Amino acid sequence: MNVVPGVSVCLICIIGCAQAGYLVGTGKADITGPVADVNLMGYANPSQFAGGILNRLYARALLVADEKDPKQRWVFINLDACMASQAVTFTVLERLAKRYGQQYTEQNVAMSGTHTHSGPSGYLQYLIYGISSLGFYTPSFDALVDGIVEAIESAHESVGPASLHVAVGEVLGANINRSPTAYLHNPAGERARYRHNIDKEMTVLAARGSGADAAATAQPRAVFSWFPVHGTSVNNTNTLVNGDNKGLAAQLLERRAPGTVAAFCQANVGDTSPNTLGPRCRDTGEPCDAVHSTCNGRVAECIGRGPAWPDNIASCAVIARKQADAAHELMQREGEQVSGAVQSRHAFLDMRGLVVAASPHTRAGVACKPAMGMAFAAGTTDGPGAFDFKQSDTNGTAFWRLVRNFIQKPSAEQMACHAPKPILLDVGDMHFPYDWAPAIVEIGILRAGQFAILAVPGEFTTMSGRRLRAAVRDTVGEAWGKNLTVVIAGLTNTYASYVTTFEEYQAQRYEGGFTLFGPNTLDAYIQEFKSLAKDMVDGAPLNTEDQPRPPNLLSKQWSLVPPVVTDSVPWGSDYGRAVEDVEPGRSFLPGDEVRVVFQSACPRNNIRRGGTFLTVERQAREGAGWEVVATDDDWETRFAWGRHRSLSSESFATITWIIPNGTTPGRYRIGHQGDYKHVFGWTHRFSGYSTEFDVAGEGRGDERQAPSSIFSTLRQWCAKAMAAIF
Repeated sequence: MNVVPGVSVCLICIIGCAQAGYLVGTGKADITGPVADVNLMGYANPSQFAGGILNRLYARALLVADEKDPKQRWVFINLDACMASQAVTFTVLERLAKRYGQQYTEQNVAMSGTHTHSGPSGYLQYLIYGISSLGFYTPSFDALVDGIVEAIESAHESVGPASLHVAVGEVLGANINRSPTAYLHNPAGERARYRHNIDKEMTVLAARGSGADAAATAQPRAVFSWFPVHGTSVNNTNTLVNGDNKGLAAQLLERRAPGTVAAFCQANVGDTSPNTLGPRCRDTGEPCDAVHSTCNGRVAECIGRGPAWPDNIASCAVIARKQADAAHELMQREGEQVSGAVQSRHAFLDMRGLVVAASPHTRAGVACKPAMGMAFAAGTTDGPGAFDFKQSDTNGTAFWRLVRNFIQKPSAEQMACHAPKPILLDVGDMHFPYDWAPAIVEIGILRAGQFAILAVPGEFTTMSGRRLRAAVRDTVGEAWGKNLTVVIAGLTNTYASYVTTFEEYQAQRYEGGFTLFGPNTLDAYIQEFKSLAKDMVDGAPLNTEDQPRPPNLLSKQWSLVPPVVTDSVPWGSDYGRAVEDVEPGRSFLPGDEVRVVFQSACPRNNIRRGGTFLTVERQAREGAGWEVVATDDDWETRFAWGRHRSLSSESFATITWIIPNGTTPGRYRIGHQGDYKHVFGWTHRFSGYSTEFDVAGEGRGDERQAPSSIFSTLRQWCAKAMAAIF
């Protein structure tokens, strides 16, 4: 859509300032956590441990309140994390209650993970999700809690009049269906209603301020988008903590729109993949077996390829830019202005034995106690499993059934409930040393006028999400507006694995094998969401006394993550010393790579939440001070940390800066900051710098530069005019 920028600003001001209707607050805070010696969450690869940073992780909060009745409010938090955690949710709400009383509770707070597979693990309370990460790790947990609370507090303090606008557009080339054979199990008539076997629509909710402040800029205060694509662009060999494609997309958009909090939220992500070239055999390059995702019978050889294969970092950037570009274009549209009440409602569900009644949207059945199937262990084409497991397996092998029975033999009733899933781990009956999987989950709906967020506790497949959205729309009719927009926020508040349709479940690919509560899982969720939506429409009184309550298992957590004992440097050396430095007198150009290796210490000594382990600095002018132009949060930098040998107390940090186009020519240096631990337990900060070097060349200029003078003048005129009118 082509618009004249100055005129667009005036139109936005006239619409937004005249009809705000809402109070909106935004917040953003660092949740990065430890970046060394901690398993990365998502691939369940026991050998994939963090060893540095590609970019930092954030919590981004959007608070929406009714301008006429501010008590009616909700806050949605998007997390650069693999998923939300029930233990984190409990603790955040406890912290908020101490400061705000009952203003923020489970009824109006939703925390959703972007599903990056490159964030620190150790923060979920159920055992099955922590086995590969060596259990619970308090620094990971604390970083999440502290950052989320900080983001919500910022949103609370920044509340002001605003208008909300919704826009929807298509994003092509950013996702594919990684289980197309399972999708084909859905009825042909249902599939015929859709052009793609994956959702291609991005939905953007933009919040624009009102009054003179809004008139002074075209940038919205917040842009929250929902689009389904897995956070698996960066593969399971990676060791650098990062937000994957959605984390980078947020960084790109926030650079293009300074002052805007941009969140790229997850949707019905279950069967999606960012590896758009599809799965190929690693040895031959030929397509994998479509049904089992194997090559010569082995899942480990079938790997999905991103658009810039074999460079998965470059592939991540491609998928991120597609999302950022789409959100930027959609936020510039006028969109449909949201109007109407602010509502929210939440419910806990005990899925064990939950009875589903037949309806136009559900089939009769019962949800099962949780269990995981053989196909779960096969992994996906984004991150294959091990041994001889394979997808689309409804039998399993005699050997793995023997192993299963040794660990926990499922009852005949449990096996019948989950059929045709061959159970591998009967986690519903595994409680030592504490519960292995959730049985009580939570769902919620956040609504502002004709816009609604369905907060789901897992990864819904494409068709599962479509059915859920349709069921809620049919339930509310036109009570929430004629053009109701419904989005699914996946991995919210609690993580309870995958949700397939009944038909997809029969295929028993990875997603079906990891659908915890059996073939009727989706129908159970649809039934309860319909009930929640109906209560909201009817204005039914809230009744939480009869709801089940999930356990808080924080006091029972175990951890095998070893502590940092001590750090050391070779005799005669110092922490922060550049041991592989820039060649003196060297000059670089945009596109070149500057690499420096420093004597370092374990980053776990101080996670530097809100800080950085590296700086790229430019000398302001000859003889003057230095200004920071990049940190470990920038995609152009790499902070890679490691030990010289296993169990060594000596370590090094390799800092890389890929000089971006548009870098200002001048004198530069690379800095490293950290903390070392003495053998007696105390820690001490250190820093060090590389040899200074020059960057030459003019590049293409900063894309964040000020607009041309004519449009700048027009915006200033609009600001004055709108301030005078309103």
